[in-house]
Amino acid sequence: MEAPQLSRSGERTLVDQVMETLRTRIAGRRAAPGSRLPSIRRLAEELGVSRSTVVEAYDRLLAEGVVQARRGSGFYVAARLPPFSPGDSGPPLAREIDPFRITRQALESRRIRANPGCGWLPEAWMPRDEIRRGLRSLARRPDAGLTDYGTPLGLPELRALLAVRMADTGVAAHPDQVMLTESGTQALDLTCRLLLEPGDRVLIDDPCYFNFLALFRAHRVEAIGIPRTPAGPDLAAFEAALEAHRPRLYITNSGPHNPTGTLTSPAVCHRLLRLAEAHDLLIVEDDIFADFEDRPAPRLAAFDGLDRVIQIGSFSKTLSASIRCGYIAARPEWIEALIDLKLSTSFGGGALAADLLLHLLKEGSYRRHVQGLRTRLAGAMTALVPRLAALGITPWHRPAAGLFLWCRLPEGVDSAALTRAAWEDGIVLAPGNAFSAGQRCGGFMRFNVAQMQDPGIDGDLRALLAAG
Repeated sequence: MEAPQLSRSGERTLVDQVMETLRTRIAGRRAAPGSRLPSIRRLAEELGVSRSTVVEAYDRLLAEGVVQARRGSGFYVAARLPPFSPGDSGPPLAREIDPFRITRQALESRRIRANPGCGWLPEAWMPRDEIRRGLRSLARRPDAGLTDYGTPLGLPELRALLAVRMADTGVAAHPDQVMLTESGTQALDLTCRLLLEPGDRVLIDDPCYFNFLALFRAHRVEAIGIPRTPAGPDLAAFEAALEAHRPRLYITNSGPHNPTGTLTSPAVCHRLLRLAEAHDLLIVEDDIFADFEDRPAPRLAAFDGLDRVIQIGSFSKTLSASIRCGYIAARPEWIEALIDLKLSTSFGGGALAADLLLHLLKEGSYRRHVQGLRTRLAGAMTALVPRLAALGITPWHRPAAGLFLWCRLPEGVDSAALTRAAWEDGIVLAPGNAFSAGQRCGGFMRFNVAQMQDPGIDGDLRALLAAG
């Protein structure tokens, strides 16, 4: 494992940082109970500190009962550890950029008065009347899935329709290569369970969707950030990371990317797949934002034919977060293993959600809804750019579709500090380093254009920037 870079700024002592490094390895189960820890000399060389610093760190961890000493043998992880907590499995993060805390804050708080940092559409933009009509229609049907579990693969007619929809983006999948899940997050979780082991390394865009980082901590794998460019991942950095880290998996959005709104170009797709083949790398393509596009961007799964690419998606962003229905499209032999994982972790899927989604897709209301969303989002984005420019906030990239603007803040403004001040005023922002595995994005912020409709937010931001 790559050694962390210790800070010598004086804010925290080197002893504290060595202790934190060891605690993180133990909490993440990268050092198992009873296993031997590095010797004083080896750890000092690894972290670039003196032996006396390591001796003091070990002494303090001994006093806390985190490690044990064996005469003539060295230091060992204490035999009994507290239950594994994903939140403790990585380096401590400020509340403003911790993915677990961000999600809790967005979902639990009652004091939010503005939410430009969230990742979903306002409730008023969602097709509530169409959902109500669909539920009433299902309630009248004797064969609706009101009480039963779904089948292991999921509703056959919906899987067939999803295969047709994927074909529109060039992805050829037989319905039996499509498995329904409770959500896109469950689809990604099952895929990680299938393909990863604790200690594996995973490539991720930097910046990326912040909950990817949370999920990797839960699976005890190490995320390696690859800088994102307007055309996709930086291929030189991608190739260098393949050589240096031998990762098992790469996870990305090829459609409108979260948070940057970028699309992966055909040339980058082709080169990326050649590199993946040469280094035996598997790829997960999260296509959750596909329906925000008028014309589909290139898809890795289309170029690859679902050979080493798995595609996942859901309808939580465009239809309803309460109707939990996602999917995985993959090789037939992987689908068989994924079915067993799904049955062992959630038993059966929700038949009602699948029936309702199928009804809305077939009846046409969903198609009309997303067509309206695209127009409305395009207008909101066009209107927001000059408003932000008046505050000194500039888009890093102007997206062709989607709901996010990834923006550079005025020189010298730290997005985490701005987020902290905004929260005190009931405003939820999305600071750049929440999305960055390498903590490279302190001067950036993600804005949800649909959640920025109230012009009063401009005054709030102006006041916050002036105060900072």
